[in-house]
Amino acid sequence: MNVQSEPRWIIDTRSAAGGERRAIYFVRDISVRGQVRTARLRASALGWYRAFVNGDDQTGPALVPRWTPFDQYVEFQDYDVTTTLVTGNNRIGLVLGDGRYRGGLGAFQHDSVYGDRLAGWAQLTIEYVDGTRDEYVTDTTWKVGAGPIVRSDPMAGEVVDLRVPSALDPATVIGGFPHAAVTPSGARQLIAEEVERVTEIGRLSAASIIRTPSGKQLVDFGQNASGVVRIRLSGPPGRVVRLNHGEIKGADGELDIKYLTPFRAWPHKPQTDQVTLDGRTMWWQPWFTIHGFRFVEVEGLDANLTSEDIEFVVLSTALEETGSFTASDPRLQKLYENVRWSMRSNFTDTPTDCPTRERSGWTGDAQVFAAAGTVFADIDAYFRRFLRNLAAEQLPDGRMPIYAPAEASEFSGGMARTTRMLSGSAGWGDAIVLIPWTLYSYYGDTTVLESSYPAAQRWIDFLGNRAAAPSRRKRGRRGRVSAHHEQFIVEKGFDWGEWMRPGESFLSSAVDSFRRSGATVATAYYEHSARVLGKIAGVLERTDDERRYTDLADSIRLAWREAYLGPDGRIGIDRQDDYVRALAFGLLDEQERPAAAARLAGLVIAADYHLGTGFLSTPMLLDTLRDNGYADVAYRLLLQETTPSWLDQVNRGATTTWETWEGYTKRGSAANSHNHYSFGAVARFLVEHVAGVAPGKAGFETIEFRPGLESGLTSAAAAVGTPRGTASIAWRKTVGHFSVHVVVPPGALGKLEISSESHLLTEGEHDLHVTIHGTLVNSRDAP
Repeated sequence: MNVQSEPRWIIDTRSAAGGERRAIYFVRDISVRGQVRTARLRASALGWYRAFVNGDDQTGPALVPRWTPFDQYVEFQDYDVTTTLVTGNNRIGLVLGDGRYRGGLGAFQHDSVYGDRLAGWAQLTIEYVDGTRDEYVTDTTWKVGAGPIVRSDPMAGEVVDLRVPSALDPATVIGGFPHAAVTPSGARQLIAEEVERVTEIGRLSAASIIRTPSGKQLVDFGQNASGVVRIRLSGPPGRVVRLNHGEIKGADGELDIKYLTPFRAWPHKPQTDQVTLDGRTMWWQPWFTIHGFRFVEVEGLDANLTSEDIEFVVLSTALEETGSFTASDPRLQKLYENVRWSMRSNFTDTPTDCPTRERSGWTGDAQVFAAAGTVFADIDAYFRRFLRNLAAEQLPDGRMPIYAPAEASEFSGGMARTTRMLSGSAGWGDAIVLIPWTLYSYYGDTTVLESSYPAAQRWIDFLGNRAAAPSRRKRGRRGRVSAHHEQFIVEKGFDWGEWMRPGESFLSSAVDSFRRSGATVATAYYEHSARVLGKIAGVLERTDDERRYTDLADSIRLAWREAYLGPDGRIGIDRQDDYVRALAFGLLDEQERPAAAARLAGLVIAADYHLGTGFLSTPMLLDTLRDNGYADVAYRLLLQETTPSWLDQVNRGATTTWETWEGYTKRGSAANSHNHYSFGAVARFLVEHVAGVAPGKAGFETIEFRPGLESGLTSAAAAVGTPRGTASIAWRKTVGHFSVHVVVPPGALGKLEISSESHLLTEGEHDLHVTIHGTLVNSRDAP
């Protein structure tokens, strides 16, 4: 696209740190001198913006531009305004809010991270029927007006005074308005947006509206999600209406937001929108904020709200949702839908940990969930963008930011020392290796492997340097390590570790990793990522690198075995996650696997079929049990209904997945986020091993169909999007009979496995009917 090589960003010189924080209304009047063939408006901002032509909102509810490493690049959007322009006078407008650029970021809601002045950019290109052309760009001819948005923060909310007229109104005379100033663009580049925008993907109606004991109106939408409220407002001029958003209704009947503050020193501003009325009755929704909530508390309205007066506008990246899952057990269907809602809530302008407390693009969360995301939607481009942002802010020594974007800039002093230290955490930084491999496995395109390869190499080199550094702490060791192998043990520094096993708090989980288990986890991930990078090198036909990283992985594997595999077969701290990693990563010899699998199953059984894993190993737990001969344990664990378990959350009314297994304190108060997708990675198991449809060769060139007959269900079905089209399976089991319907997309080859039988299926629809006489026999394939 034809974009200015040095774009002119315009600013309001009156807006600076510690001063005015209002939204900025930039306007310019232009003259259209004839019949227009085409007209395109390209726009962007340092902040969030909405673009207007003659009062017509081109941007709508989209939150643009998306979050990027703003020091390096910012995305622009392209609008077709051919039919919006009129012959004669026209008014172009840009309204800017704080967005991720100046608004609150992260757990401590630091603002002005990237700058204290919002800036806008626009380029309007008009081509006339007679072949002539006009172009208007942001410059000092633009004027700075006013409007009703007093303040807008992406986390804390929006403050609006409807009594203030808008400069966007074509009837407003702007001649006396001050001129905008042009600011240097510096090294920052403008790039075209890469994926679908964060915008409205649906609406929810109120499930109930009550008066709380304090007299406030509390609206329950019945679903935890991410978005804003659209509400009909009415009242005298000057009346203030407040909308407080939250996930939880407390035992006292009031909205509960205290649980989002784990420590007294951890301030958390409530998600509150505030509107000062102008006497009109009107529909209103905020422009430049987004909230995570199920409930909204309304203050300041005299009349009782009805479901006709308020609705939930759900905001998320407008991904193409391609997956589905059903089962004879409705609890599993609900679990799948809960995960879908957590994904929608957190797949905004970067994949975030939660839509309330932090909204940061934590790499560990993304790493463990990426494969599960593929069963819901086409996430290929979305995660490529995430990886681009992650690689752009890789530290010089190879460390990867713990979240992407890194929430740091030259303006605010760069990355904090603590954040730099945490950026060496295994399982989190490994996202730069493991997510590209996941995308390749599900979508089959080597481009993502190529683009992420240099950053992945630097990450492995960093882990190598970290392992070679001397360390006095010998965490989780079960044996002595030779001098040669000592250089492959990752012990120095801090790792998040397994993170949030059942019963762990943030503090206890961090302490456990630092004192006991962190090195066991980190060394295992060092081996795993080195081996995966060797596979990536092989796919890219980099033979020397393939040999180099495979040999490195072999050396790390031997070191890990010396340090963490005891002579009695016990591993690490002898917890469930120790065995999950060892088996899933291939750290054990073939003859050692049965004992390790038995120990893992034994630990689960000893816990009365409850899991004991945290963020990193939970996505691999059920697969590991099933693949090592304990499918019965895996399915019983999946169907467990008491804490800690997935179905405990379902039975307790959850509509999304929780950050912790418990979700509540022993006293019954809510604890931590109730909308995290990490533990929802189980959705992949539901689709691939309960229903039974999974990729074989990369990109679903071959497709594995394996109905989960051991699950105890009587039926299940799933569909997934593949690069070749939709692949699906639906099976049903009755007394003495089993039937399955399979769809193989064009260009793929299916492999259907039932018990010990295997059927090769070409593209198209297939029905298989089996008569059961003790075992599965007498099958016939009827395409």
